[in-house]
Amino acid sequence: MKKISSKKLTEILNYKGCIIETEISDIVTDSRIAKKGDLFIAIKGENFDAHDFVAEVIKKGVELAVVERKVEGVDENRQIIVSSSLEAFGKIGAYNRSLFKGKVIGLTGSAGKTTTKEEIKFLLSLFGKTYATTGNFNNHIGVPRSLCDMDMSADYAVIEMGMSAKGEIEKLASYVQPDMALVTNVYPMHIEFFENFEGIAEAKAEIFKSLRPHSPALINEDTNFANILKLRAQGNAAKIYTFGKSEIFKEEQGEYTANIQGTIVKFRLSDNAEHYLYNALCALNVVAILGLDVTKAAAEIEKFGALAGRGKVSKLKFSKGIYTLVDDSYSGQPEAMKFAVKSLDKMPCQGRKIAVLGKMAELGDTSKQQHIDVGQVVANSKIDIVVGICPEMKDMLAQIKDGRQTFYFDNKDGLSDFLLNKLLQNNDIVLIKGARYSSKLYQVADELLKQGS
Repeated sequence: MKKISSKKLTEILNYKGCIIETEISDIVTDSRIAKKGDLFIAIKGENFDAHDFVAEVIKKGVELAVVERKVEGVDENRQIIVSSSLEAFGKIGAYNRSLFKGKVIGLTGSAGKTTTKEEIKFLLSLFGKTYATTGNFNNHIGVPRSLCDMDMSADYAVIEMGMSAKGEIEKLASYVQPDMALVTNVYPMHIEFFENFEGIAEAKAEIFKSLRPHSPALINEDTNFANILKLRAQGNAAKIYTFGKSEIFKEEQGEYTANIQGTIVKFRLSDNAEHYLYNALCALNVVAILGLDVTKAAAEIEKFGALAGRGKVSKLKFSKGIYTLVDDSYSGQPEAMKFAVKSLDKMPCQGRKIAVLGKMAELGDTSKQQHIDVGQVVANSKIDIVVGICPEMKDMLAQIKDGRQTFYFDNKDGLSDFLLNKLLQNNDIVLIKGARYSSKLYQVADELLKQGS
């Protein structure tokens, strides 16, 4: 980020009190990494209150602290008191973004956001320096952090935004002020926080409210409630573009021929699963809309591979030989779960195909039916063995009635040992997927990767 004077900081935060004259070179929310020259933003979380560490960071040399209440024992001239530390963080991020001279692409969606973001970054990097959100820093803390960390010399910035409730995308997008806003898809993720499925589409469409003047919107024309997305983009977007399967008019031996915004291109993917095709189409459309050489991008896109925890394929060694791990353990959203199962079903395999599936979270009253639906997709596949983890997955396993092997675990405890020492055989493929924090299957994937390296 560009350095900010304390005077400018008071203007950004509309603070009327007195503070010391200084210059801020970085912003931190973690007291453990705070250092001289930083601004410390004290955020109260579920398990901690950063106000408790203000005195400590000031002693470390931190110049100023943004707080929601006066901290005793700390020089008043080093405290900027605000009503919301999170909003203050957002305002500072928005200020830094306003100084950025390149193009900012803002994206949201129910599934695949991070992979799509990385694929867009990969392609845009062919044409100029490109910055993107680190990891999945896409929430009320992560987006301001991303904006403050922007490489100000970059030509492009790709900022990911996530949400679990109405109004969150609108707030984040107001900081991002995108030059292009895109929605990858709409699925019933976090549906327990909404009255209905349509409400999720409305929440995703909030990204269009903060589009900069003369800026376009990009929408998945095949997703749920695409009509709502297009309607909400009207009046905010200078032009509405779409992407989807209608762009593909030929597929032969893994090579796609597509019409990307008027340019005919041919491309191959490292993985031909449906969700990876949509990610690719989205990224190629971003390139085309920005007026860049989409033919060049299409020629390079096969080099982009799946990310760790998001479908990355690894060949691993164990006592009985070699097996393939498909690590898709980052999330367990229903549609992504179905995509992963279908992708495993299509994979060539000399051994057996094994699906290890953990519970799906935040589905509210639809949870039982969503788990049943996934089970029906599995039942209609040629996957050889299915392992369900967590009680919710009993409904999934109940759909498999053709005598195939199924196993059930209450939780992930003992699962790694079971897979490595009892179930897996040479040349097997095992898919691991489930809600990250509810099923914790990522820990199982990590253990398999560690032991097989």
